[in-house]
Formats: sequence, C-alpha cells, structure tokens
Amino acid sequence: MKLAAIIDAVTDRIGRVVCWSILLMVLLQFAVVVARYVFSTSMLFGIPAVWLQEGIVYLHGIAILLGTSYSMLWNRNVRVDILYDRASPRVQDLTELFGNLLFVLPLCIVIAWASLPNITMAWAVKEGSIEPNGIPLRYLLKALIFGFCALVSLQAISSIIRAGARLAGRSTAPIYRTDTSL
Repeated sequence: MKLAAIIDAVTDRIGRVVCWSILLMVLLQFAVVVARYVFSTSMLFGIPAVWLQEGIVYLHGIAILLGTSYSMLWNRNVRVDILYDRASPRVQDLTELFGNLLFVLPLCIVIAWASLPNITMAWAVKEGSIEPNGIPLRYLLKALIFGFCALVSLQAISSIIRAGARLAGRSTAPIYRTDTSL
C-alpha cells in the first residue's frame, strides 16, 4: 500500500502541473486569434505564428500524454460501465485487478514497443517541425509517449495493489481518489 500511495502522489503532482498546460494552451490559442484577427499580424511579441500554433499542439499532446494517468487516479477515464456500476464491490475489485493486469499493462508495453523505432529515429535526427521555421523539438514531444506508458503503467500497478489489498481484506480504502475538495 505504501508503493501505491507513492505512485498516487507522483501521479497527482504531475497531473496538477499538466492541468496548467491546458490553461496555457487556451490562453495561447486566444492570443493567436487576437493577433491574427484583431491586429492582422502573424507575430505575437516577436514570436512567429507557426511557433504559436505548434505550441498549442505541443501543449495538447502534453496534456493528453501526461494527464491520462491523472484521470485514472481520479476515476475520470472513459470506460464502458454497463455492468461495472451494478456489480458488487468484490466483482468491481476483480474487474480492476484483472482489467489492469490483462489489458492496461500489456497495452502500455505494446505502445512503448511499437513506438520505439519512431522515437529512436526522431532522437537520432533531432526531428523538428515539418513547417519552415517551426519548433525544432518534435523528438521531445514524441519521447512523451514513453512518459505516457510509464505513468499509465504505474497508475495501473497502484490500482492492482489497491484492488488486491481490498480482495485480501487488508484494506477498505477506495481504489480511486474520490475527494472532490481540491
């Protein structure tokens, strides 16, 4: 349970930081619209429009790739709850245990393995934007796929530990965080 608590704390911290990237993304998009349609310029504070547009895409990628584990922590991820909500707590715990063990963890391994050649090549050539004068850091964004796999795997392990403890009768704590008083 200590390991699960550590994983949850790390996930929570990363998720709270990533939440700010969403605000930054919205503000950046607003600034681009104002610059383009109000001031008829493609520059904002000396920054080319292509950098601003790609910055929005980068922030969106960061939010999705690094925020997924945070949504898992708070049980806000998308799932098909046709039977899960009506099931007994024991069946829910078994579903969490085996779902994470048999589906989430293997999926993360497959994603990491399948993306390895692309990420390795991107790093080897220091892949940048396909746009002229674009952000030259696309290889860093691609590397976040590994971050996604690591964070989601860790959060799945936390859920497995918590579900296993509940099934063994060693814990009655919920698998997911439910406190809404942020």
